[in-house]
Amino acid sequence: MRHIACAILLVSLWGCGNDTEPTRPSSPDAKLTSKASYHVVKFSASLGGTQSRGMSINNQGWVAGWSTLPGDASRQAALWRDGSITKLGTLGGPSSTVPWPGLNNDGMVVGISQTGRVDPLHEDWSCEAGGFLTETTDLICRGFVWENGAMQELPTLGGNHGFATSVNDRGQVVGWAETAVHDPTCTGVQVLQFRAVMWEPKNGTKQELPPLPGDSTSAATAINQEGQAVGISGDCDQAVGRFSARHGVLWDHGTVSEVPNLGGVTWHTPMDINERGDVVGFSNPPGPGDPEGEFIAHAFLWTKHSATATDLGVLPGDLFSEAFAVNSRGVVVGVSFGGANGARAFIYEDGVLENLNDLADAAPDVLLSAQDINDRGQITGRVRDHETGNILVFVATPQ
Repeated sequence: MRHIACAILLVSLWGCGNDTEPTRPSSPDAKLTSKASYHVVKFSASLGGTQSRGMSINNQGWVAGWSTLPGDASRQAALWRDGSITKLGTLGGPSSTVPWPGLNNDGMVVGISQTGRVDPLHEDWSCEAGGFLTETTDLICRGFVWENGAMQELPTLGGNHGFATSVNDRGQVVGWAETAVHDPTCTGVQVLQFRAVMWEPKNGTKQELPPLPGDSTSAATAINQEGQAVGISGDCDQAVGRFSARHGVLWDHGTVSEVPNLGGVTWHTPMDINERGDVVGFSNPPGPGDPEGEFIAHAFLWTKHSATATDLGVLPGDLFSEAFAVNSRGVVVGVSFGGANGARAFIYEDGVLENLNDLADAAPDVLLSAQDINDRGQITGRVRDHETGNILVFVATPQ
């Protein structure tokens, strides 16, 4: 494995059909504060494996994410709604997943899936190299849109692979896809250049979102309701962060600009943008290993028109953190990890970073990561069940 394989898995895993009945989360309209208490509901509904994760929660309280099949070898994209779990299927391959907060308020879900087609270039594309799909194959991976029971494959920019991350209520989908260019800045077994894309499946259109001048590649990670997208710009590298993320960027209706970072060289990765233009993600500060591409990142928050990004820090005893989502009120959620306590979900509001476990009624279970937060303050992510050790989906609702 490459030197950064562990970091890749930390980024993707923290961020490490048949319907069955879970308990529904309650949905009060209580105002969220940093000292709010949270009622936690675990979703025992799965697709037969021991691991599930909520990656996205919309304002209706629906949760999209993934669950493993029996034996835990394969993941399948899943949607929890109205008291049931729905398997979203694949594009012909064995595995699919919702790897980012990829669910809008109308129930449209976006993610990635292996197809049944063999990759002629035998690349380690983002889907598997980043640990998002754990069943290693030599199959082409594509972004998908799922709506009303049907999964649609998203086109590339002329290359083989694609990756979808986020969708807004307009039905605009963002992610990244390969072009036909053999890029000399690629490393390892990555061959083709990739660029950020905005797809509009209902119109059958796609638009390339360019990198910053002088950079080779780009990838979009999130889009807000205004059509503003954020992502990364840099070298082709290995198609998984690192030197591909030399710069965090904002695409605003035809213009691309740099998002301030924490001062390092690599891993500058915005993960979400809200309607106010607040951007959250993770970024390497200056430090040993950063210039070589080692993952030493902290969560950050950048507010529109600010000259600098705010380092959100880590929970006591930890080394690293990542912010995954920010809602319309500017409340940020993510994960802190790298210490003796393992991964722990965090919430950040009004300048205060707190362990979500300290604010919730989850004990003795442990809230491992907070992946998304909706505008009602409900949070989803993953929780370790104390009795079984299984990893389950949770929804934490402010009381």
